Amino acid sequence: MKPFDFKQPATLEQALTLWHPGAAWLGGGTNLVDLMKIGVARPDTVIDITRIPGLSEIDLADDGSARIGALVKNSDLADHPGFAARFPMVAEALLSGASGQLRNAATLGGNLMQAPRCPWFQLPESACNRRNPGSGCDARQVGGLALIGASEGCSAIHPSDLCVPLLALDAVVEVAGPDGHREVPFATLHRLPGEHPETATTLAPGELIVALRLPAGAARFAGHAAYLKVRERTSFAFALTSAAAALELRDGRITAARLALGGIAPKPWRVPEAEALLIGQPPGAEVFARAAAHALEGADPAARKNWRRLLAIRTAQKALHMAALGTPETLPALPGSVFRSPAQEVSHA
Repeated sequence: MKPFDFKQPATLEQALTLWHPGAAWLGGGTNLVDLMKIGVARPDTVIDITRIPGLSEIDLADDGSARIGALVKNSDLADHPGFAARFPMVAEALLSGASGQLRNAATLGGNLMQAPRCPWFQLPESACNRRNPGSGCDARQVGGLALIGASEGCSAIHPSDLCVPLLALDAVVEVAGPDGHREVPFATLHRLPGEHPETATTLAPGELIVALRLPAGAARFAGHAAYLKVRERTSFAFALTSAAAALELRDGRITAARLALGGIAPKPWRVPEAEALLIGQPPGAEVFARAAAHALEGADPAARKNWRRLLAIRTAQKALHMAALGTPETLPALPGSVFRSPAQEVSHA
């Protein structure tokens, strides 16, 4: 590990003053420390923001909205009864990620900003434009990883579970930086690689995520929401494909719908046109299949026959079916799992 300076500011203002090119923010450290150990991240200064007050609060407003500080632990957010009741698929996504020990350390802000788990990104000897601009992309040499949204320069997949339902629910990110405070719609936080894979987000240099907000309207989906994650084992595994689905039903028909996909693109993926296909329709296998297929319409030509594309479509279909059945009274014993028992698919709405 490269030697580095370690700073512990007591205020947000001090933290922003300490930042400079080559510095890195430290929250839970579950991603940054791993990357530093293998030589992928090499900051000259690590700025520990855990002593800054006001970044570890969960505030639920009377209008149904919520504000979550960037240092809130994943486990604390998932286990917060009021939050889980309003936004069950967010809690389910959190509980489906990593392990209990990691969720006790990982933070909300770090989850939003985590680096890809692409094997070539994490191998310093390999060619990776995201890590070393201009070096090439070894992932592309074996067919690539992303099914949609990749470029010639990068085919990495965004690894977060949490980001998928946040995208579906129109979250907003609060940011502080050298030029003051601003708000970033979650849909614009992460960038597609394009010609500059090394720039993964729309944050400016020196900016820091301080909180995330979920709007009041997101809570209306609480009765019919689901997060589904297909993975190689039932814990401590990243998604092969995932989907967050939320429906609003009235008189037997869908009046509002949200569908976001994970594990398939360099950023969480949402196709509003697929959601529009559901509006006004009675919930059922045929309309769910049509919407799910439309969500993958933009897949790269090389991915058309890829087994993960079909898996992503089936994952989206299943998530929509689970959402239509209704949110369970309690979170499933296996959150986000395809092995959820039928008894847990009983609507409380």
